[in-house]
Amino acid sequence: MGLNERRKIKELQETTFPERVKEIEEICGKGIPYEVDWESFADDAEALHFVDNISCHRLNMALRTICIDDLGKEAVREGLRTIKLKNVKDKSAMKMGFEDGVLEMHCAYALRTDGMYGDAEIRELLIAKL
Repeated sequence: MGLNERRKIKELQETTFPERVKEIEEICGKGIPYEVDWESFADDAEALHFVDNISCHRLNMALRTICIDDLGKEAVREGLRTIKLKNVKDKSAMKMGFEDGVLEMHCAYALRTDGMYGDAEIRELLIAKL
């Protein structure tokens, strides 16, 4: 892992993810933490640049449509405990699941929008399991 990757990870850990957790708290009334598999990003500078837009932004857009009323906000507060992110190298390795309060997204971040789940897909998964 080079200096640029370490700098980007530090920025994500200290600024980006805390801001996204705060945004989730504003949306549903509870901050939901991220757990990131940093090793999966270690040799992929391109992926590091897109993790916020591809996962965090899309998730928050999905949460905004779920949390349009008190029932939605309560369901998210009670049902979503953790968000786990992992970088994968190609689309065939992508997966998304929501079990036992853990939303897990394995995205091919370096592929940009070709390696992501859209907010509608995220929303439908959460609604089905909340």
